[in-house]
Amino acid sequence: MLNLSNRQQNIAEIVRLEGPITGEQIAQRLHVTRAALRSDLAILIMSGILDARPKVGYYFTGKNTLGLLVEEISSILVQDVQSLPVAVSEKATAKEVVFKMFTEDVGSVYVLNERGLLSGVVSRKDLLKFAVNNNQDLGEIPVVLVMTQVSKIVYVRPEDSVVSAACKLIDNEIDSLPVVKVIDTGRHDYEIIGRITKTNLTRVLVELAEGRGGHYDG
Repeated sequence: MLNLSNRQQNIAEIVRLEGPITGEQIAQRLHVTRAALRSDLAILIMSGILDARPKVGYYFTGKNTLGLLVEEISSILVQDVQSLPVAVSEKATAKEVVFKMFTEDVGSVYVLNERGLLSGVVSRKDLLKFAVNNNQDLGEIPVVLVMTQVSKIVYVRPEDSVVSAACKLIDNEIDSLPVVKVIDTGRHDYEIIGRITKTNLTRVLVELAEGRGGHYDG
């Protein structure tokens, strides 16, 4: 929570009640010079509590730093932060998926059918579960026997917000989501165009915290 000094709180209250108001008028109300308020006004503007317009003056927005952060995160879409998907065909073996995970440094690999549409997904957990329960060479196991079928896959669309994507990751206790273009919901025909992971979302938070989030179009 943002901690304001007494004078900053007084400035915010003056602007809330009397805005728009000039810096000189605020200084008169507080019996100080305009220069003495420069840093206080800058903090209030950067915090999003006040804003200013040339030849108009300062006005109250009612926002705070947390509110601005929530607002900015909510405006970011999946398509702004998604990564490229890593995929194999249905003809691949489980061993090939393991190799793909290792070389691409990913936790999930998507499986595509002969039409190039999403058929399933294989996670590290899927492979581990299969390896524990079956005494078979992964090089002989078709990926379709290991993958989670497309009908059970949780997905997001590029126009969805990163907040909704984060909720799906948490609610379903998974590490990544395919980003898809829905062709036919009834037939589960999805064209995969990206993936969004916990790493993508963490990067968003870090960039916003460092003031580098302005490139998101929302």
